[in-house]
Amino acid sequence: MSVELRGITWEHERGYGSVAASARAYREVAPDVEVRWDQRSLQSFADQPLEELVRDYDLLVIDHPHIPFAAEEGLFARLDGSGHDDELALLAAQSVGSSHASYAHAGGQWGLATDAAAQVAAFRPDLLPEPPRDWPGVLALAAEGKVLWPYKPVDAFSSLITVAAGNGEDAMRTPGVFLSADALAESMHTLRALARAVPAECATWNPIQTADALSEGTRYCYAPLLFGYSNYSRPGFRAHRLRYVDIPASRRGVRGSLLGGAGIAVSSRSRHTAEAIAHAFWLASAEVQSGVYYDAGGQPGNAVAWDDDRTNAHSLDFFRGTRATLEGAYVRPRWSRYIELQNALSPLVTAALRDELTDDELRARLDAGVRATEGDR
Repeated sequence: MSVELRGITWEHERGYGSVAASARAYREVAPDVEVRWDQRSLQSFADQPLEELVRDYDLLVIDHPHIPFAAEEGLFARLDGSGHDDELALLAAQSVGSSHASYAHAGGQWGLATDAAAQVAAFRPDLLPEPPRDWPGVLALAAEGKVLWPYKPVDAFSSLITVAAGNGEDAMRTPGVFLSADALAESMHTLRALARAVPAECATWNPIQTADALSEGTRYCYAPLLFGYSNYSRPGFRAHRLRYVDIPASRRGVRGSLLGGAGIAVSSRSRHTAEAIAHAFWLASAEVQSGVYYDAGGQPGNAVAWDDDRTNAHSLDFFRGTRATLEGAYVRPRWSRYIELQNALSPLVTAALRDELTDDELRARLDAGVRATEGDR
């Protein structure tokens, strides 16, 4: 008797094409298991309540900041101790930076890193022979009207954290404090200068819209901070290919970029837990990640795929070109209500970049948000 597993992922070739093609390939591995994937928007990927999704789906592609809440509420099946501990140890060794560890919480493993990403930089190699490598170079190029940067709320929030961490202070590590006054002022000085130099519509753009704009026409040639999408580095995806590289260096070099990416989790409500867990481990394996998963548009979370000569040759060295940034990435706080905090605070950063809030007003409101979430430390 065959088993049907239902999965939910996000609406993009990277999110859906990768797992759908892998599901078809899985029939050769497990002929009695059929995996069917549905899609949701990128915004729903971040916002839709997990309590709803685990009732309807066996497999979920999720963002790692959801893990603490899901683990504490018993929404996901625990993957350690499920009969795959040798595979789990291998995947931990094959992690890109902290990607694997970001799906652990309270001593358990609740997801597997099938997609690795962080804020990186991108440029058009046909228009810009060599990108700027530090912030003075970025701002000089921006002053020429050649730079794009997405700073809609969640991306502005991410960029503030990235720049501050690169300068030497990790956000939300001191109780009751988002960033110190000096760290916030220094970071906002850089980001305000950047916001004033890029088109006004960037205040409403996400990384996909920015990469689309960067890959068309000849006016813009560089973006300093946006979550990487290897699809734009591949032949034929858009009119012009983008090359992704490490973020602009700050005092700590290319360390401190906010870690993103996605992972696969198994619903604790699944009637086919063993089969769903087996598929999740197969999907996260080095062979699948560097093979069918990448070929169908996926951005692997397994370091074997990031080291692979074939995937790098096909993507203008996307993986090797951004690896240092991923290895030194900043991991968001492991608070069960972190997503609520991020959603509440992100619009404040965009408002400040539009000069609707002073640095003092911004810092007071950011700190208040952190204090309100203090009990989740």
